[in-house]
Amino acid sequence: MTSAGNAPIPLAMADDTPLRYGWTTGACATAAATAAYQAMLTGEFPDPVTISLPGGQNPAFALAWQESAPDYAAAAIVKDAGDDPDVTHGALVRVKVSEGESNSGVTFVAGEGVGTVTLPGLPLPPGEPAINPAPREMISAAIAAVAEKFSGSGDVIVEISIPDGERMAERTMNSRLGIKGGLSVLGTTGIVVPYSCAAWISSIHQGIDVARAAGITHVAGATGSTSEAAVAKLYDLPILSMIDMGDFVGGMLKHLRSHPVKRVTIAGGFAKLTKLGQGLLDLHSKRGSVDFEWLAKVARDAGAEDSLVEAILGANTGLHVLELCRQQDFPIGDSVAAAAQSVAAAQVEGAGIQVDVAVFDREGHLVGQS
Repeated sequence: MTSAGNAPIPLAMADDTPLRYGWTTGACATAAATAAYQAMLTGEFPDPVTISLPGGQNPAFALAWQESAPDYAAAAIVKDAGDDPDVTHGALVRVKVSEGESNSGVTFVAGEGVGTVTLPGLPLPPGEPAINPAPREMISAAIAAVAEKFSGSGDVIVEISIPDGERMAERTMNSRLGIKGGLSVLGTTGIVVPYSCAAWISSIHQGIDVARAAGITHVAGATGSTSEAAVAKLYDLPILSMIDMGDFVGGMLKHLRSHPVKRVTIAGGFAKLTKLGQGLLDLHSKRGSVDFEWLAKVARDAGAEDSLVEAILGANTGLHVLELCRQQDFPIGDSVAAAAQSVAAAQVEGAGIQVDVAVFDREGHLVGQS
């Protein structure tokens, strides 16, 4: 599959609306590195520049900037993430290529806006530029192909920069993962699937890996900042224990099943954890909503009076249910926590992980626990 310019391929469908696929930071860096190295060997920048992706696609990228000097060449690509809500959409991915020592192969350097790994547990050791293994492989393969075609040594220093990347990284989980100074260069396929939230799920996995490497035995996955602060205070947990799972409780538990810790706490708001209790493992509103009939049955089974059960059936929101139960001093939060704990525990059965659930209101007060 070939795509001209930086136009993303192909079209995905969600709710009957066409969504554009985009390019990962790693793909953009590969294109920029390819153009820069070819210019260093030949004196000319290919524009557009075509690369090969792991899946066999051959997209072409237009250069946004280029520069050459006697001892280096540099090029840049503007990242187009398609219709994915990616914080790096529109970022300039700039790569400078210079000659390395003989037989050194490809050496990677973090330039402006690209982070450095400082904690163990990630795919790269501390001290390395936060350029993930898959993009490194893509760039190295591209450098080798250019070297073979234009009689180069293939021994080069590749410096990747993302201007303003340190500010963009504030909107990611990099600082929590011990990646300091900027963004990570990510991507396994080179293609961004709209709303797959692959980067977020990858950060969840890396957060667990970092916690395990640090000897953490109790992690807490939270649906949002309020529940995260509340559960950290409840159990006096360090920052490395905190996993910003968002809606992806299933993705977190799946990784924990094969990378276990002794204990995991799932923390979230009443409505989110009601959906987990119902059996949903993706808590986004597009995947499902609060089932008031289910909540009414849970309340009835726990001994609620008929009048409260009827009121729950007629409720407008999960918050409304919580307030109705509070008025009658009925502990609906504990019942929701118990149901959510049962669903979550089933996902990691046999892994030796203790699972508990903490339900909080919007102010961060504990309203249910199991």
